[in-house]
Amino acid sequence: MQKIWIITLFASVVCSVGTGLGGVIATSFKRSNKHIMSSIMGMAGGLMMSIVTFDLIPEAIRLGGMGKTLLGIFIGVVFTVLIDILIPEDAITKKYGKEAKTAAIMGIGLAAHNFPEGLAIGSGFMGGMNLGLELSTVIALHDIPEGAAVASPLMQSSMPRGKIIFYTILTALPTAIGAFIGAYISNISNYFVTLCLGFAGGTMLYIVCGELIPDSKNLYKGVLSTLSIIVGFVLGLIITSIFN
Repeated sequence: MQKIWIITLFASVVCSVGTGLGGVIATSFKRSNKHIMSSIMGMAGGLMMSIVTFDLIPEAIRLGGMGKTLLGIFIGVVFTVLIDILIPEDAITKKYGKEAKTAAIMGIGLAAHNFPEGLAIGSGFMGGMNLGLELSTVIALHDIPEGAAVASPLMQSSMPRGKIIFYTILTALPTAIGAFIGAYISNISNYFVTLCLGFAGGTMLYIVCGELIPDSKNLYKGVLSTLSIIVGFVLGLIITSIFN
């Protein structure tokens, strides 16, 4: 049991560092520069779209097939739409602005994505130390752009930078929960993991298409915002190909 707790703690630290670093990178720019903020949000949107398209969804299909993946995506989209409708704008935006709600929904999607990542780390360590360390390193690097994706819309709000980084790190918490369960059970149902990945893909697709990319274009309508989306998409493709 002690080994399981050590694995859980290690997964928590590693993934918190990854997402936290992404948050630090996103918050290192001035809020007042609309060109830069538009580029960051566009790049985050393109990056997440790419990771969903070339990593999340293919992995879900590989594990559980097209039907279960589509079911997960459907549940994710419906859930996100309901959250978007049911949470009043004033519940979050009155204090910090509209972008805080976007980041909150994005955070939910990433949390759902991080849970199966934790399962992979936990079961990987139970299969061997080298496998666990390799998976942890890859996932931590993978979490850097995801942290930036959560932090970038918050940079358009009035929230202090310290809080932005803190909330970004919180999205890594499900990784620790997943690592504990993965190490404890060591063999999680592919059906469950597929639904988690599909759910994460659905929530992120909704946020990217409905919030990040439109907000990027609204901030700056020039060619720079479009190019940043393309750069983010290509960067996501490169990251996915390297890590896979």
